[in-house]
Amino acid sequence: MHKGDSMSRQQQILELARTKGIIRAEDVEAVGISRNYLYRMHKEGLLEKIAVGLYTLPEAPVTENSSLAELAKRLPHAVVSLISALSYHGITTQIPHEIWLTIPRGSWRPDVGYPPVNLTYVSGPAYSFGIQEHVINGVTVKIYSPAKTVCDCFKFRNKIGLDVAIEALREAWRSRKTTMDELVEAARIDRVSKIMRPYLEATV
Repeated sequence: MHKGDSMSRQQQILELARTKGIIRAEDVEAVGISRNYLYRMHKEGLLEKIAVGLYTLPEAPVTENSSLAELAKRLPHAVVSLISALSYHGITTQIPHEIWLTIPRGSWRPDVGYPPVNLTYVSGPAYSFGIQEHVINGVTVKIYSPAKTVCDCFKFRNKIGLDVAIEALREAWRSRKTTMDELVEAARIDRVSKIMRPYLEATV
């Protein structure tokens, strides 16, 4: 292969990394380039390896949400939920020390060494309702809406603590991140209407 061909392929990969934020071997192979280029470019310092099979540009911004983008690439069916979603929406004082994700019940448990993840499994509308798509570092990340996240906190109150759920409800309402209609609908989907009713009444 000519040196020029090699250079143009590297340029293609760099362009891909600029567009997508994080690239995998599959992304490179999809445009007809061998994954070996990724290893070579990583060795030369043109790409940074952030996890097994995941590469980004060395100057790519590292934010607290970078891990969300990284996991979205690896686990396309996972939805950012609970404490991580509260943190993303700015409706909690909790600092997530792991990434909280929800995946469809019956899915394989993903093997993620890093970053640490905390998984919940749900099925049907409880999984599919309230999914929003946010672009982080060029990657589309699925995150539950503020209303769905608050109701999920009540649903999983034994896991995260009722106080966290109540704080999230108050904060989401105070900051106008959600409406009463959205909360009522999400509570119905999550089957927590009865549990939440007194807190909703106290909040309004």
